[in-house]
Amino acid sequence: MKASLVLAAVFTTLALTGCAALPGQHISMNGPEKGHIQVVQITPDWLASQPAEEPTAAPQELLNYQPEPYRIGPGDLLYITVWDHPELTAPAGSQQQTTANSRLVRSDGTLFYPYVGIVKAQGMTIDELRQELSTRLAKFVPKPQVDVTVTSYGSQLITLQGAFSKTDPQQSTTIALTLGQAIGEAGIDYTHADMSDLVLSREGHDYHLNLNTLDRAAEQHIYLKPGDRLFMTYNDNKQVYVLGEVMRPQALPFRTDDMTLTQALGRVGGLDPITASSKYVYVIRGVKDLAHQPATVYQLYARSPTSYVVADNFHVLAGDVVWVGASAITQWSRFLSQLVPLGSLVSSAAVAHGGTNSGL
Repeated sequence: MKASLVLAAVFTTLALTGCAALPGQHISMNGPEKGHIQVVQITPDWLASQPAEEPTAAPQELLNYQPEPYRIGPGDLLYITVWDHPELTAPAGSQQQTTANSRLVRSDGTLFYPYVGIVKAQGMTIDELRQELSTRLAKFVPKPQVDVTVTSYGSQLITLQGAFSKTDPQQSTTIALTLGQAIGEAGIDYTHADMSDLVLSREGHDYHLNLNTLDRAAEQHIYLKPGDRLFMTYNDNKQVYVLGEVMRPQALPFRTDDMTLTQALGRVGGLDPITASSKYVYVIRGVKDLAHQPATVYQLYARSPTSYVVADNFHVLAGDVVWVGASAITQWSRFLSQLVPLGSLVSSAAVAHGGTNSGL
């Protein structure tokens, strides 16, 4: 009898204070976080008040660079034509491929040519080398007509690293290579690439380019310089965390800046139809310096299907936490499930206490 009375008292007390005992599903502004968090309701009016995202301009230093004439370097193969002199143009025979009759620029930057001897070709433009060969050949060939063509480029390279589909070095040729052409040739590994951070390294300086917002025309106006390095950052440390009452809570890899709240919820299977509360859908966005800048918590009331039209216009960012709260009935179900072992404990304690008293 005493056990029943004690157990009933416990249940009654907890029931009367249940609302206070349950963890809150709303953001409170009265706790220690007061002044450090601001809550924003995601509504059509609020979305309409946000400034439209404008394409970002490329760094002016990159746009100012204009391609220079190609400079010959070690590893280049040169096909040198001396008109009306096939013995000089094609010493291996005209039936041979062009590369067989080409001249290799050696590692020291020099090449050998008949009658001319050793020529320091490294650093010369095509026209400069043509003029140098013409001048020297004039001592042996009357009014030589010389032409120089690069048949294989091996010296002026663009290095590609990171989350590209192909990371083979690309050749800088007599025709200038643009950033857009280099990216198109290499291909982007969209599964692992962080599109918001392409790093172009040039002469000791790193330029960070956001391909999501970069003006598309700028990609075709940024010319690459021999020796440039392109690094496509990986997205393994940039994620969106979807937690709470969703079907498959998980961290989503963040590929682009175009992920919306609807997409984030959809990729985890949506809200749990049994346990979730459509009233408590939050996007928690932190800041680096919470002491001087408040974090922002965005709240979406997802009670009707039309609310997902609003969610589809809200873009999540890397590092955001999307959290879905539990419904009231789910909270009470979990609360009461915790009382069952507590009730058994109280009952056992009461029985033990009664047995002790009867023994006395």
